[in-house]
Amino acid sequence: MKPAYPWLPSIFAVACLTASAQPAPSNTTAPAVSATAAPAVAPPFTSPAAVYSGISGPGQPVVGDGRGGWVSGPGGVTYSGPSPKPGWHLNWGTRANGSAIAAGLIPPLRPLWDLHLRDTIIILGGDGKYYMTGSTGDNIWDRNDGIELYRSDDLKKWDNLGLVWSVDKDGPAWVKQWRTLHNRPARDVWAPEIHYIKGNYYLAYCMAPGGTGILVSKSGKPEGPYASPLKPDGRMGGGIDATLFQDTDGSVYFTNGGGGTIYKMKADMSGFDGPGHPVKFDPPPDGSWTRGSIAQEGASLFKANGKYYLGGAAFYKGRYSSVVAIADNIYGPYHHWHEAVPCGGGTNYFQDKDGNWWCAYFGNDDQSPFREKPAAVRIEFDQDGLIHIAKKQPDFVLQESARHGQSSWSEGGAAGPQPAAVPH
Repeated sequence: MKPAYPWLPSIFAVACLTASAQPAPSNTTAPAVSATAAPAVAPPFTSPAAVYSGISGPGQPVVGDGRGGWVSGPGGVTYSGPSPKPGWHLNWGTRANGSAIAAGLIPPLRPLWDLHLRDTIIILGGDGKYYMTGSTGDNIWDRNDGIELYRSDDLKKWDNLGLVWSVDKDGPAWVKQWRTLHNRPARDVWAPEIHYIKGNYYLAYCMAPGGTGILVSKSGKPEGPYASPLKPDGRMGGGIDATLFQDTDGSVYFTNGGGGTIYKMKADMSGFDGPGHPVKFDPPPDGSWTRGSIAQEGASLFKANGKYYLGGAAFYKGRYSSVVAIADNIYGPYHHWHEAVPCGGGTNYFQDKDGNWWCAYFGNDDQSPFREKPAAVRIEFDQDGLIHIAKKQPDFVLQESARHGQSSWSEGGAAGPQPAAVPH
């Protein structure tokens, strides 16, 4: 899960512990995460029960440039927008000041939808429609209800398909357990993802503060219903931020956390097909990244132009960015570690109907122009395979003042300063 910036020191400690935990390399259920007995009524923690919601709901079209948003964490919710709730902090201050825009690192982005959504994941489904999910609910350090899903024809207008998987109605015993998170009871689905694999829809998810699982649609439709394909059913293993990737030969792989280990899945997706492969990578020579994994959390794995890209989220130079490294083999070694999308966070990369590549985005640092709202930015690959934000963006992802050729980022074109290159 992606920590909220104001409480970074305490949350970072949890992230380090959970992201480093690797899935159990077997088909048996891993040891249960530390949990307490489920209370009869879910306790309110950081806002009154009368107003607290475990879902984000349908959202609405963005008004203006979509600035503001949410900063959620164990200390509560800080909010800037038109619909505050009792118990939320409104002292927004200099949060989400957009300094990365002023520095030329990112375009003047605007959210795709006015929706409280962390860890944004967007895919192009088998039916030619886009599907979006992520961490939902008022505060995912308290509790949430499950996995919500959204659908769009064009990335511009999003319809809510509702709760496609409920912790209470659909979750197995290990999911329904209450755990201790920052000395409070918690039951949170973190960073769920949707994938179109083997002609069907799969969900990958984790339960805070650790424990990962996957689900398959029993109807072949993105709205499910979903059930676990694992045999025997149980957790995939420990850690957080599970993800799946289907290679061009049909093989499917699993990783999580910071992408430190990659597992091949069995053909029927019922478990791991053998032990995991620890990932080796070359850190940047300037010493700017010294962790033992390519990313801190929010693992992402995909293939483009014949190369494998493994990465995720990293707090890097004051930004919660999407970082990646490149390899010729799924298991590595990976090289050319770089900050691919500044402020991009723990999201994913996807192709649109025309074959353009994108990175999803949600804003989890104060250099971003907004916090905890879904967005996307078009990307491109240079001759060495490194990822850069595309110099031209479709107007619908830009703030209104930057559209129609009014900025260098607009596809309409305009004279003026060019986007700054992110040093790699």
